[in-house]
Amino acid sequence: MKLYYSPGACSLSPHIALEEAGLAYEAIAAPTKTHKLPDGTDYYTINPLGYVPLLQLDDGTLLREGPVIVQYIADQAPAKKLAPANGTLARYQLQSWLNFVGTELHKGFSPLFNPATPAEYKTAVIERLQSRLKWVDGELAGKQYLMGDQFSVADGYLFAITNWAAPMNIDLSPLANLTAWRARVAARPGVQQAMKAEGLLK
Repeated sequence: MKLYYSPGACSLSPHIALEEAGLAYEAIAAPTKTHKLPDGTDYYTINPLGYVPLLQLDDGTLLREGPVIVQYIADQAPAKKLAPANGTLARYQLQSWLNFVGTELHKGFSPLFNPATPAEYKTAVIERLQSRLKWVDGELAGKQYLMGDQFSVADGYLFAITNWAAPMNIDLSPLANLTAWRARVAARPGVQQAMKAEGLLK
């Protein structure tokens, strides 16, 4: 498998999933600013949408969209329990978390990365993000991970997105459950390996 990623982007989520699953893969940097691969290839020739992540399977099939990619990865290594079994209520709860992170947090951060976004709108965006993060903090009360005691691909996705809080000047320190959860996730060897591979950890 080949994972196309951009350092520090949302593609960190499947990068973490691959490390946690222990699957063989090749990580190929596809920087979102240049869209040039290390060998000079124009990334748009591989993914016309231009964004990451993109997972290329061994038979050449392309999988897009992070929440789908991480579920595929989890299903290739069921013994790792990165996702509950398909068809179970727990699997739908995992999908609920993946959807929430994708629509309420991931897309919620997007205007903050756009230099053209007016300052007053950014203020409103940050307030909305803070309210959503406060809700997540409450959901983490008494839990090790989003789904309970078991780390899942939803944790990897939330971790990747909440990494954006500090550069966007969103203070997570008042959210004790969330900050403790982030420390737990950050300490996982699979997470550290993915972060190192992207140059996010020395």
